[in-house]
Amino acid sequence: MAIGGLSLMACGTPVSQFGIYRQSDGIIGVHAPKSAKEEETHAAAVAECLKLGKRTATIVGSRETFNSNFPMTYLYRCGG
Repeated sequence: MAIGGLSLMACGTPVSQFGIYRQSDGIIGVHAPKSAKEEETHAAAVAECLKLGKRTATIVGSRETFNSNFPMTYLYRCGG
């Protein structure tokens, strides 16, 4: 699954185009540019979870933002 997600990123939106942050409650936030697909944001979250020693990322929510460069933020919880 992670390999498939990483291959999506290779053909789509570059990782550098995402804004990734960690919340104090352990949630990973991914600010997505207009061009990004949800699968690409998931792959970015999995990559961040791997840095924390976790293997999976499960979406727990999303919200629109007022930032024209990053109109959506996706929230993920790491597991595994």
